[in-house]
Amino acid sequence: MKSYIEYSSSTDFPIENLPYGVFTSPKNQTKHIGVAIGDSILDLHVISHLFTGPLLRDKQNVFKEEKLNAFMGLTRPHWVEARTTLQSLLDVSNTTLQSDNDLRQRAFIKQSDATMHLPAQIGDYTDFYSSIHHATNVGIMFRSKENALMPNWKYIPVGYHGRSSSIVPSGTPVRRPYGQTQPVDGADPVFGPCRLMDFELEMAAFVGGPPTKLGERVTANQAEDRLFGLVLMNDWSARDIQKWEYVPLGPFTAKNLGTSISPWVVTVEALRPYIVGNFPQDPKPFPYLTHEDNFNFDIKLEVDLKTDKSPVVTTISRSNYRYMYWTAKQQLAQQTVTGCNLNPGDLLGTGTISGETPDSYGSMLELSWRGTKPLRLLNGEERKFLQDGDTVILRGHCVNEAGTRIGFGTCEGKLLPAIPFEE
Repeated sequence: MKSYIEYSSSTDFPIENLPYGVFTSPKNQTKHIGVAIGDSILDLHVISHLFTGPLLRDKQNVFKEEKLNAFMGLTRPHWVEARTTLQSLLDVSNTTLQSDNDLRQRAFIKQSDATMHLPAQIGDYTDFYSSIHHATNVGIMFRSKENALMPNWKYIPVGYHGRSSSIVPSGTPVRRPYGQTQPVDGADPVFGPCRLMDFELEMAAFVGGPPTKLGERVTANQAEDRLFGLVLMNDWSARDIQKWEYVPLGPFTAKNLGTSISPWVVTVEALRPYIVGNFPQDPKPFPYLTHEDNFNFDIKLEVDLKTDKSPVVTTISRSNYRYMYWTAKQQLAQQTVTGCNLNPGDLLGTGTISGETPDSYGSMLELSWRGTKPLRLLNGEERKFLQDGDTVILRGHCVNEAGTRIGFGTCEGKLLPAIPFEE
């Protein structure tokens, strides 16, 4: 495919991608749905009348909404038809937009002129723990090499329900939190600012399809029609607060202080050329968690760190989505096995994605090995955990054998000092 919109070969957003997002611009402060193409955004509100296929001709209103939920709430055939229509409209051989100067000027804006927002209203958010290398590393740190994985880990995709109200779009600063910690094992807890602030390199899947009813289940074999697309995610974590509070019910305030996601949702359809084999699973999962087809992706992931003291950026981690032990299909099946209902726009986080080697670990907890091996940054500074003023930038992209590249843009956030606590 070739588009009449010019872009470099290194862009995250060629015509083969076309991720969805929600934006405002100086000329229009009402939120519109758009797709990224090169350095531009195609405004779907402006061209909604051009979705004339048999499935969407009566659904054009979904492109005039301020969030993606209504479009996500359609079916996979609707999503495929929308993608086919958009690729046709942007193809170099199609004159529909090229020949109408007024429509084209209204339909395209520069990404640099836009402000991006959360792509959907996120009603529910679950964060899983699905990277075997991350789970093993954490288990070794806090238990032992022989007892690294908990007995249930290879039987169910472990997860917890997070706080959807504190999910924020890329670029939103995050504050260092206050909380209770136990600096010395066995001593009384203290109250104050978090001392061990961390990031987590994650991705997340947006749920799509019509809402399910309470009591209905979706098996792994049925899950593909319920997965709309993926985003990058940074699940900011206060490690010392987490250590004190997580027993017996798991993460709470250590995780609800802020979760950043990238603004562009890359669809499952765009990711199909980058499917790779599933991670080997032993023992074999229960039937409701079993799907024979591959649903893992070769998404190259990077984490950059920039401090307030220098403009120099250091890449501190290079990982890959393919290290996921549990697939997004299995995560969704586990979410619904008890009859939990789904809504379009629900978000399923992967948990930290770590690779096999120390330079591919997805958190400061692992990269510095619980603070015992400080990271040396390119500007000469060292880090055990994040310091105030640090900016964390996540990136992700795919490249297939033909050299076609698609990406997710960036997911970034700056850690600000804690707000002083007043008695």
